[in-house]
Amino acid sequence: MRHSKIQIMDPEELLNENSNSEKKTESPLLSLERDLKIYNESIHEVAIEIMVEGLSSYPIFIAYQHIVKLGELILDRDDLNMEWSINASTLEEFVEKGVIKKELQERFTKSYKNPHDFMCLFVIVPEGANFVYFPYKKGS
Repeated sequence: MRHSKIQIMDPEELLNENSNSEKKTESPLLSLERDLKIYNESIHEVAIEIMVEGLSSYPIFIAYQHIVKLGELILDRDDLNMEWSINASTLEEFVEKGVIKKELQERFTKSYKNPHDFMCLFVIVPEGANFVYFPYKKGS
């Protein structure tokens, strides 16, 4: 049995599983997974840079297909002929902008996976947004 590498906290918000529409359009996570395999090394380098420079111990990457005003653009889907753009951000910015409530910050940090092994993504789709952890390739 093949298991997806993407680990999701609350999958129902991202997958939009309608039996009628499932056949017409693939889950956005499938195209995201394809793009992340290509973006993997670049995202890992930025995560390390964020931590080494002392900006944050909790890098967060925003994956989106439309316009987002959160974080700093690092991978532009139009420039790279891909389906997803990626912005770099931090837990601190998410709290500052109210995406993560201050009182939930500790809960987030306890569930945050090792940033050397996993990228933390905030995936934004028309149906909503959620956090997803995706493993870095070994050796990157």
